[in-house]
Amino acid sequence: MKLGNRISMEMQNELLSNVAKAIREGGVGYAVEFCHQHALPITDSMANLNKVYIQRLSDKNRNPDNVIQTNADIEAWERVKKEKVDFIIEEEKGKVVYYRPILLAMKTCMQCHGKVEEIKEEALQVIHEKYPEDKATGYELGDLRGMWKLTFADR
Repeated sequence: MKLGNRISMEMQNELLSNVAKAIREGGVGYAVEFCHQHALPITDSMANLNKVYIQRLSDKNRNPDNVIQTNADIEAWERVKKEKVDFIIEEEKGKVVYYRPILLAMKTCMQCHGKVEEIKEEALQVIHEKYPEDKATGYELGDLRGMWKLTFADR
């Protein structure tokens, strides 16, 4: 639990600091473009560093690769929605899976995930261009945005 919490917090902080920097450098539209190009490489880098497979999953995904698909993830999502706590599940073949809720706790997040009428047009244009199937808007501060899934093998 401690390791999953540490890695997921570091991952989230890394993404948030990069997004904040991108907003400062080029605005919200630039930050959406930055996420489109760099979120996965940043995640992969952190995963390689920690020897773990990292995913961000949601039922209201922006990136199609982040949709909840497996039965185990569906069950975990229901638990995350209900309890809003982190937990682990031990799977066959030595795998341990850690799940942690992702809550929208910063106003910065609302610039891309808030109510559509409150998102700047420049950001909406890039979101629609890069993520035509986007479902990741309409949130309010404190809402559950998704969940971290960290898969540890042979630990």
